[in-house]
Amino acid sequence: MANTYNIYSQKQRWKLLLFAAALVFVALSLWYTKTLVDKVAAEERSKVEIWAEAVKKRSALVQYTSRLFDKLQAGERKKVELYLEATRYVTRPDVTDLSFALNVLNDNTTVPVILTNEDGTITSHRNIEVPEGEDETAFLKREIEDMAAQYDPIEIVYYGNSKVYLYYKDSKLFSELKKTFADLQESFIAELMLNAATSPLILLDSASGKVIEAGNVSQEVLGDEDLLRAKLDQMLSQHEPLDVEMNGRKAYVYYEDSFILTQLTYYPIAQFGIIGLFIFIAYLLFSTARKAEQNRVWVGMSKETAHQLGTPLSSMMAWIELLRQDEKNAQVADELMKDVERLQVVTDRFSKIGSQPTLEEQDLIALLQEGVDYYKRRMGKKVAFETNFPDHPVFVTLNRPLFEWAVENLIKNALDAMEGKGTIEIRLEDLDSRVHIEFSDTGKGIPANKFKSVFDPGYTSKKRGWGLGLSLSKRIIKEYHDGKIYVLKSELGVGTTFRITLNRKK
Repeated sequence: MANTYNIYSQKQRWKLLLFAAALVFVALSLWYTKTLVDKVAAEERSKVEIWAEAVKKRSALVQYTSRLFDKLQAGERKKVELYLEATRYVTRPDVTDLSFALNVLNDNTTVPVILTNEDGTITSHRNIEVPEGEDETAFLKREIEDMAAQYDPIEIVYYGNSKVYLYYKDSKLFSELKKTFADLQESFIAELMLNAATSPLILLDSASGKVIEAGNVSQEVLGDEDLLRAKLDQMLSQHEPLDVEMNGRKAYVYYEDSFILTQLTYYPIAQFGIIGLFIFIAYLLFSTARKAEQNRVWVGMSKETAHQLGTPLSSMMAWIELLRQDEKNAQVADELMKDVERLQVVTDRFSKIGSQPTLEEQDLIALLQEGVDYYKRRMGKKVAFETNFPDHPVFVTLNRPLFEWAVENLIKNALDAMEGKGTIEIRLEDLDSRVHIEFSDTGKGIPANKFKSVFDPGYTSKKRGWGLGLSLSKRIIKEYHDGKIYVLKSELGVGTTFRITLNRKK
């Protein structure tokens, strides 16, 4: 469309440029954040893999340690058995050389042993330190109970079928070594879970489905079967579990993104949401301020126009009265008076802008017909006017001067679209609670993407003009009459239909 002075088009271009710049900024930010997220995710995956590899090595270490302690334990058992044999050897009556047996008995400096007879009386003990001040018999009986809980006593049958019992337990060095290794093994995987990865981790036995160990997962989840299953499903939805070998058994490591990675993933969305909200609020504030300023300028110009027109109109009316004194000029005076009255109507319209107009019940059909008749007389036969009104009066509460102005703007817009040649049809539909007024022309039409734009200030398809007619009509209908005005339909090269909807009172 031709347009030499189109503020709206300039504003639209600026909006598009700003929107394109915003899209570029968002795209770059998302790309950079995605790169960071991928790097952090890869690092977390690497940590989980390192952890899984360490678990495999720990499993091998546990197996090796178990075999080592089995050998140590068997060695101590052999010591006890050798001690037992030496004891039996010493008690034999036919043995005269006791040096070897005594050496065996003396070599046992590590394994605690207690020897009792059949009735439980302690006959001897070795490698047991009785605390100072402690009753030796009571202390040794407690030791026997501990030994019996650890290993079954060894029964010794002497000549004459007399029996004694040898109680023993692991040596102090073996017990401390075993406890140390057990503590290390027990804490190894937990420490690894906490330090090797920040992601929630669950080590699950493949056969039993039991949790072997977990890290960064609450005990509430681990203690509830339903919550645990839901957690595993959630982890599975993010990553495939890793396979590990645990003591010859297969296990799986389930894991999910850490809280930091999740925050980083959703950070751009939250960031853009906050920025968008801030921009939206700022836009509303600036838009409200701009509209308020526009309204003040609009009202000021309207009041000033009405004021400027008032003085010459008064003078013109006085000159018309002088013309009427001469009968030859009476007809000229009458025609001039019609134009002056028309100017007075225009002045009255401008004076009402910015103030709350008085609304009164008016016959809408009579008002529309008056506007049609006015333009019929001035447009001649090139423009045909058609009306489709109900056969009964339709009363609507409105301000007549302002509403007439809106109607005239719509008729002028139709005349401009038809370039002064065609048909204008005005239809009135009387419903129960509202009234529809439709203005149809046979002009060049409006593109579908401009249906709303035509009401913006500065929009015009004419080579000359300010593009304020439809904008003014919208203000009159929407702000002063609480109605609606919009493009009902339009087809390029065929014509356009505008509709006004007003609430009516019966």
